[in-house]
Amino acid sequence: MPTSQYGLSLVVLRNVPLFSGLSEVELEKLSQVCGRRRVERGVFVVRAAEVADSLYILLTGRAKVIITDEEGREIILAWLGPGEAIGEMCMVDGSPCSASVIASEPCEVLVLGKSAFQRCLRDNFPVAQKLMQILVRRLREADRKIESLALLDVYGRVARLLLELSVEEGPRRVVKKKISKQDMARMIGASREMVSKVMRDLELSGYIASEGDQVVILGS
Repeated sequence: MPTSQYGLSLVVLRNVPLFSGLSEVELEKLSQVCGRRRVERGVFVVRAAEVADSLYILLTGRAKVIITDEEGREIILAWLGPGEAIGEMCMVDGSPCSASVIASEPCEVLVLGKSAFQRCLRDNFPVAQKLMQILVRRLREADRKIESLALLDVYGRVARLLLELSVEEGPRRVVKKKISKQDMARMIGASREMVSKVMRDLELSGYIASEGDQVVILGS
């Protein structure tokens, strides 16, 4: 028997980090005002300079946070995966989005309207506390990015990016998600050609190795 929309939302909400502190009764109330939406690859979830009227939480797929200059050049600020919130800053201060979020592959998002989310914040301190933790984490990530751009050369920025993207797999660290040289360049403020050169040098020097779509970090 297929799962109902209501039951499915409740199951999903239990696994969303932002709502992990809510009781079953509170989750049931929240599930009644949540929706779900499919976002195809290349479609914007939110756009910079526009005011988001809902909070979005990525359920499946990946999305990227980007800004573009007047000539259309793109800088990737972050990658988002399942459980990540989108548009949370607009929910707090009502200002336009400072960056755009675009689906990098087909995604499904949970949608919670602004008034419902603000009511949830007001009535549930654990959600407000978790939101503050999310905002602080993103501020720290922005600080690290600024530090990298100001203090590290391209070799250092590529190395730091690989470490940040990697996960532990036994005794080694592996970048499991495929990422193009162009996307890496957009994340660290360098040219694709320079990133390709640095990656070749790191591989020839024995610091990294390619295994299919994955990059294995061999040296620290």
